[in-house]
Amino acid sequence: MVVTFNVTGDEHGDWAVLQVSGELDLLTSPVLRQRVHDVVAEGRHRLVLDLSEVFFCDSSGVGVLIASRRLIRSCQGRLRLILPAQGATEGSHVNRVLGALGVRRLFDVHLDLDSATEDEAGPLSA
Repeated sequence: MVVTFNVTGDEHGDWAVLQVSGELDLLTSPVLRQRVHDVVAEGRHRLVLDLSEVFFCDSSGVGVLIASRRLIRSCQGRLRLILPAQGATEGSHVNRVLGALGVRRLFDVHLDLDSATEDEAGPLSA
């Protein structure tokens, strides 16, 4: 079975948006890390990572999310994550992994792109 991993970029107002799909693991996380670095190098410091289509995330993937948060914060930017509506409170794999590791509270988690890109959007996480 071949699993496709893909990261595509878009813009939504002042926000750069990276849509991530597939498995976020040891082999694929460097791709996401590089894309985040590319966005920041372009001077974009408001970033949304849409993880709606990520169905597996291991510790390498979590490491990239934490490193992305650190990078964006060092630029006085904002990082927001999108988890699927059905899984934004409990059901998505990424959400469960972040919760199990005790790092979900570090992220500004939203249900969808519209709420994630609102200037005064309230996070689902603490």
